[in-house]
Amino acid sequence: MIPERLQFLVDPDGVPAQLSGLFAAAGFELYVVGGSVRDAFLGRPIDGGADSGRPRRDLDFTTDARPEDISRVLKGWADNLYKVGEAFGTIAAIKGETLVEVTTFRDEVYRDDSRKPQVTYSDAVATDLSRRDFTINAIAVRLPSIEVVDPYGGLTDLGLQALRTPMDPGVSFSDDPLRMLRLFRFQATLGFTPDEECLRAVREMGDRLQIVSAERIRDELSKLLTADAPGEALLAVVESGLAQYFVPELPALAMEQDPHHRHKDVLAHTFAVVDKASRDDLVLRLAALFHDIGKPATKEIGPGGVSFHHHEVVGARMTRKRLRELKYPKSIVDDVSQLVYLHLRPHTLDMGWTDSAVRRYVRDAGNLLGQLNELVRCDVTTANERRERAIQRRIDDLEERIERLSEAEELSRLRAPVDGNEIMDHLGISPGPKVGEIMNILLEKRINDGPYSKEEALAIATDWARQQGLGSSAQ
Repeated sequence: MIPERLQFLVDPDGVPAQLSGLFAAAGFELYVVGGSVRDAFLGRPIDGGADSGRPRRDLDFTTDARPEDISRVLKGWADNLYKVGEAFGTIAAIKGETLVEVTTFRDEVYRDDSRKPQVTYSDAVATDLSRRDFTINAIAVRLPSIEVVDPYGGLTDLGLQALRTPMDPGVSFSDDPLRMLRLFRFQATLGFTPDEECLRAVREMGDRLQIVSAERIRDELSKLLTADAPGEALLAVVESGLAQYFVPELPALAMEQDPHHRHKDVLAHTFAVVDKASRDDLVLRLAALFHDIGKPATKEIGPGGVSFHHHEVVGARMTRKRLRELKYPKSIVDDVSQLVYLHLRPHTLDMGWTDSAVRRYVRDAGNLLGQLNELVRCDVTTANERRERAIQRRIDDLEERIERLSEAEELSRLRAPVDGNEIMDHLGISPGPKVGEIMNILLEKRINDGPYSKEEALAIATDWARQQGLGSSAQ
C-alpha cells in the first residue's frame, strides 16, 4: 500500500505518473528526487502542492536517459521545453502550472578554479545520489513502482533532523562549494542541525566559495534570510568563517567588548533584528542584516562612552557596495540602502514630532514607509523593558501623527502646488537648473508649512526671480 504522503506520485492525472509512463515506454528508468521527496517524508507541502492550496510548481527527476533522449521523450508532452541546462545533463519543461527538471544520472566535479562543473554521466542512480548535497536530498523514489532508494541514510537523518553529506564533506563541498552555504540555508529553513564533520570542512575550505558565482551565492543568502528565524544559522555562517568570503561586514560586527565603555554585542543584536522582521519581506530582512554594518568603521570612545556617529550614512554606502557585488537587482539595492540610511531617523526626534518633521520623514521614506517603521520597531532589542516601552511609544506617536496628517493633507503626494512647466510659463524661462532651484524652494515650503495655494506658489516664484535678476520674470 502506498503511503498517503506519496500518493501524488501515482495520481493518473499528475505529472509524475504521466512522465513515468513516457519514460518506461521509451525503455528508461525514472526517479523523482530532491526537495519534493524530502518534503513528502517530512509531511510538508510539496512546493505548493495540495496541502497549501496552490498548484504544484517544481518537481525534479533523474534518469539513465541522456539529454537528447530526455528531449525526445518530453517533446510533444510538454507545453514548453527548455534546453538551457543541457550541457549539465538537465532538460526542463513546463506542463500546465508545473515546472519539471529531468537530469541524467551524473557524476560531476568542479575544476579547481571553475564556477561550472565538468559533467560526466553515470548509469547508476546510487552514483547520482552520492553527488547530491545532503543525505536528506539524496532519497529517490523509482516510478512507477514507488520503490524508495536511500543508499546514504537520508530517511534516518530526516528523523534525526541532521544535515550530513552522502560522501565525505570535503569531497562534496569541493564538488560544489555552494553546498557550504546551503548547509546553513537548510539549518535555517528546516531547523536541522549541521553535522560536525560538515562544519569542520566548512572551516577548513571556506575559501573555495570564491569560485562560485555571485548570483548563486545571492540566491542562497536570500533563501536563508527568508526562513522563519534565520538568526542561529547566520551566527553559524559567521562562526564557521564562511561569511568572510561573501559578507565580510558581518564578522566585523563581532567587535571586541570594551570593559570600561560597555556596548551591546552588535552581531547578536543584528541577528535578533533579522529574526523579528517579517520573514516574507526580503528587502526588510536584508535591511535588518545590514542596518548596523557601519558601526565598526565609526566606533569612537569618548568621555560619555562608546558612540557610532553617522554609522547609518557609512552603513548605507557599505550596503550598496555589498549588494551590488552580490548582484542584487538595482531596485533591491536602492531600497535596502535607503532603509539603512533612514533607520535612525525616528530616534533623532526625542522631543516630539512637528508637522514639518513628519512630512519630511514621509517624503524621505516614500514607498518604504511601512518597512521603515517596522525596521525601527525591530531595532529595539534592549532587555530594559522600560526603555523598550518608551521607544515603542515614540514610534506609536509617529505613526499616529502620520495618520492624522494624512487625513488632513495628501501626505503620500508631497509636492508643490505647481509643476516645472507652470513655473517656466509664468517666469518666461527655459528648462535648466534654475527651474529645479525654485521647485526645491516650493517643495521645502510645502514640507515646512503644509498645503498652500497655486497663487501663493507663483508669487514666491516671482519674488525669487526678481532676486535672481531674471529679466521679464520680475514683472
